[in-house]
Amino acid sequence: MSIRGLKKKQPKTFKVRIITVDAEMEFSCEMKWKGKDLFDLVCRALGLRETWFFGLQYTIKGMCTWLKMDKKVLDQEIPKEDPISFHFLAKFYPEKVEEELLQEITQHLFFLQVKKQILDEEIYCSPEATVLLASYAVQAKYGDYDPNFHEPGFLAHDELLPKRVLRQYQLTAEMWEEKITAWYAEHRGIARDEAEMNYLKIAQDLEMYGVNYFPIAQNKNHTDLLLGVDAKGIHIYSINNRFSPNKSFEWSSIRNISCSEKELTIKPLDKKAEVFKFFSSQLKVNKLIFQLCIGNHDLFMRRRKVDSIEIQQMKAQAREEKARKKMENQRLAREKQLREEAERAKEELERRLFQLEDEARQANEALLRSQEAAELLAEKAQIAEEEAKLLAQNAAEAEQERQRLEITALKSKEEKRLMEQKMREAELIAVKLVKESDRRAKEAEHLKQDLHEAREAERKAKQKLLDITRLNYPHMAKYPQYSPGDSRDANFDKGSTKLDLKDIDLKRLSFEIERERLDYLEKSRKFEDQLKELKSEIHALKLEEKQAGLYS
Repeated sequence: MSIRGLKKKQPKTFKVRIITVDAEMEFSCEMKWKGKDLFDLVCRALGLRETWFFGLQYTIKGMCTWLKMDKKVLDQEIPKEDPISFHFLAKFYPEKVEEELLQEITQHLFFLQVKKQILDEEIYCSPEATVLLASYAVQAKYGDYDPNFHEPGFLAHDELLPKRVLRQYQLTAEMWEEKITAWYAEHRGIARDEAEMNYLKIAQDLEMYGVNYFPIAQNKNHTDLLLGVDAKGIHIYSINNRFSPNKSFEWSSIRNISCSEKELTIKPLDKKAEVFKFFSSQLKVNKLIFQLCIGNHDLFMRRRKVDSIEIQQMKAQAREEKARKKMENQRLAREKQLREEAERAKEELERRLFQLEDEARQANEALLRSQEAAELLAEKAQIAEEEAKLLAQNAAEAEQERQRLEITALKSKEEKRLMEQKMREAELIAVKLVKESDRRAKEAEHLKQDLHEAREAERKAKQKLLDITRLNYPHMAKYPQYSPGDSRDANFDKGSTKLDLKDIDLKRLSFEIERERLDYLEKSRKFEDQLKELKSEIHALKLEEKQAGLYS
């Protein structure tokens, strides 16, 4: 068989893009495939067995529609594009998520879809509940809170709260993160699937959870009501209130639902009750409502019947998987605890090692300091020893000096005593000299007086002699050759001799007086010199005494 023949036998295909909440996939589909064929391919690719909750949704002319399972894909009114895009979403919601969602992949897909609906404000949630739900979403994404790893700002790029809540409260991103982290820290030890299940358990109690809203009218002219379809039944709401229904029809109380063009009729199980009729704007909307009612009613009846073998097997596998995961989580928790304890022990050992190294370093530094101190002390000891020797030498010298000073002091005292004695003697001598001087002065005065008297007497004697001579020898001058004159001359010479002798005595006396005066002056000068010398010696002795006192 040729290759060209093989190519001719290959079926024609078209490309499909499947968009889940967190991923995209592309498939090649055969032209004859029905919607169920494509849906089964996607479920196999995802590993999904709880297929009855999901469907493939597409948008045509602004209206969201679900792909029909029993019709060919290309025969349905789908977008003309390549590849054709479908959204794989949950079409029907469980009444109790914990009991009905058996597979982890089913739970994860529901978690992602409900989380997106809350963030997109398709499901209303109070601000307090949104913070709690955000903490479980963070636990599912990041695992246990670790302050060393999850530093402030680690949620900056995560969308966790609806914009309505952010606008409602004037809080910064850091404040919101702090609030979420406070709850997040309390979820320690919760695995990812448990965190997602806790998220869904809180979300399923919200009023708008799992409800598909459609505008309706009780007559053909007005659209003033909303019809909601969910897992529990059909609810009628006012146009401005999607929380509290004005009227509800539980699936157990509905006998029949019929659809004809734009009219939809709900017949209660109670035949006496009023039949509810409403109108929609388009036939497609009526058909979509009818499909959702049939699907939710079928699931409602299935929940109240005995589980099929497949469901029982899935539940058994789910229980086993949960038990296995529980044991695995416990084992991981123990291992994590042991690892944390080991890390704490390691940190403690490292801290202790660092402390010991620090202590060793400090000890080495202390040892070096002690060695340096010992060397310094040895040097100081040597210096002290030398200083001690020097001090001893200085002490010996000081002792010798002290002894010398004592001897000097004794000598000084003796010399001082001698000098004082000499001074006293000098004072006595001075007194004596003063007295002698006074006495000599008086004697000199008397001698001067006597000399004056003697000279006066000599003058008188000479005058008298002249007077006598004139009287006795008046002609002596005229007769000088006269012989008697010789005798007179002799007598005169004799008197003159007497006078000369007297003059000689006077001169001698004067000379002696003058000599004694000069001797006295010389002695006085010498005595003054001795007094000055004594004063200088006394001054020197006083200086030596002061120095001796300083030395002592």
